[in-house]
Amino acid sequence: MSISDRLASVSGPMAPHIATVTPVPAAPSDAVATVKARVTEELFKRIGSRINDSSLTEAALHDIVREELISIIDDEQLMLTLDERNRLIQDIEDDALGLGPLQRLLQDSAVSEIMVNGFDRIYVERHGKIELSSSRFASEPHLRRAIERIVSKVGRRIDESSPMVDARLSDGSRVNAVVPPLAVKGSSLTIRKFSETPLTAEDLVGFGSMTPQIADLLRAAVEARLNILVSGGTGTGKTTLLNVLSSFIPTGERIVTIEDAIELNLQQDHVVQLESRPPNIEGSGEISIRDLVRNSLRMRPDRIVVGECRSGEALDMLQAMNTGHDGSISTLHSNSPRDCIARLETLVLMAGMDLPLRAIREQVASAVDLIVQIQRLRDGTRRITHVTEVIGMEGDVVTLQDAFVFDFAAGVDAAGTFLGVQEPTGVRPRFSDKFEEMGIDFDLSVFAGAPRRRR
Repeated sequence: MSISDRLASVSGPMAPHIATVTPVPAAPSDAVATVKARVTEELFKRIGSRINDSSLTEAALHDIVREELISIIDDEQLMLTLDERNRLIQDIEDDALGLGPLQRLLQDSAVSEIMVNGFDRIYVERHGKIELSSSRFASEPHLRRAIERIVSKVGRRIDESSPMVDARLSDGSRVNAVVPPLAVKGSSLTIRKFSETPLTAEDLVGFGSMTPQIADLLRAAVEARLNILVSGGTGTGKTTLLNVLSSFIPTGERIVTIEDAIELNLQQDHVVQLESRPPNIEGSGEISIRDLVRNSLRMRPDRIVVGECRSGEALDMLQAMNTGHDGSISTLHSNSPRDCIARLETLVLMAGMDLPLRAIREQVASAVDLIVQIQRLRDGTRRITHVTEVIGMEGDVVTLQDAFVFDFAAGVDAAGTFLGVQEPTGVRPRFSDKFEEMGIDFDLSVFAGAPRRRR
């Protein structure tokens, strides 16, 4: 007999402000929802203000909630099997202290992104493919409580006066939420999950994102203190690749990381992590990425790692690269290495400085050594498509030269997966001379291949 059948005879007043969790594809029966609502209401009555007691650890709070839930269910004298009882307790515990129907999705290692389009429409990304999940919230207020629980833990707020927020979960997962009136059809929530175990270069090679030769090249480039930009679209894995590049920084160097929301998980000891801050309710107190980049120059960094350049901080980043802070790394949104240069020029103009375009391009050509382009292909995989050297200027144009490019001509297999890999172009990059000067172990023969023209 199912839990719905066993609870069919149970009746009681439904507390409208108490949310329910739906862990199965079909909508729960009114009886199940009624029982969950009544038990949840009684739970909050019993634990009272202890749920907001800052002196309690998360583990201690979960222990208290579980003990009270067991006591309440015993008092209700519900005829449940052990599995049904444990499931009911877990559902209510997730709803009271966790994120309700999202809790199981967050614990699912196959899910890389969660997209809530409304309380009853939750999409997930699994293995690069987006699909509709069977999980759902019970109502808009239920979804709003989950959003407020997330943002309150990082000291931020979301309401009609501030209807958009960027935040993070305790494990570092990136969160974006938009609520009405901006979200017309109900609150929207997007969670990009953060891997508990940071991916390594070997992992990316195993996934086919890059070849061992490119992994070795990127390691050598970081050790040689080349200035590197990771370029790609949304959701292509730029931050993951940035984390891998950062892992190549030698132990003992002082690293300053600057991010909107902390995502990088560096394994070195000498790391200072800085996070930007939005304005408060009065509109003051904002600390931007640009403020943090400028401040980092006073912190005696050996390396500056910026999570993403998206505005005027690009100018400060270029200046840092050109004034002795070699080995800096950052990411930005663009679709190709050439677009990366054009976008960088646009971001520098956003700094508000009336600089001539040629001066900006000279700064870019002088500062940036290497562009690593990453792309999410239509088969759902994320691949490095270009490893491109910035050579310098020819007239008014920044000159680029590919060292590796992805072979799209190899086609796809029966499952639609791309068969190509990153192939060398046959051009030996100029920065490889630095590998020899600094005594960095690298096999220059990996650059052998069919020659390509400069662009």
